[in-house]
Amino acid sequence: GYQATRELRQRENGTHHTPVIAMTAHAMAGDRERCLEAGMDDYLTKPLRSEALADMLSRWINPDATAGGAGDAGCEPVKAFV
Repeated sequence: GYQATRELRQRENGTHHTPVIAMTAHAMAGDRERCLEAGMDDYLTKPLRSEALADMLSRWINPDATAGGAGDAGCEPVKAFV
């Protein structure tokens, strides 16, 4: 995931921004920071709770969402696979 996100960010070249949300079983100290440093936008740990996933997706794809997500500010549509 880290390398794929870095590659995606290089290919975007500032033209658009595709939200990347880490979904990982890793919940150790520093894991979230490593994901964000790699260019990911947010982080969810497994096992996923449906409420947490819905909240996360809402923040990133809903233009009227509360602060903290990107809303629709130039983001490509999100495809979620659960």
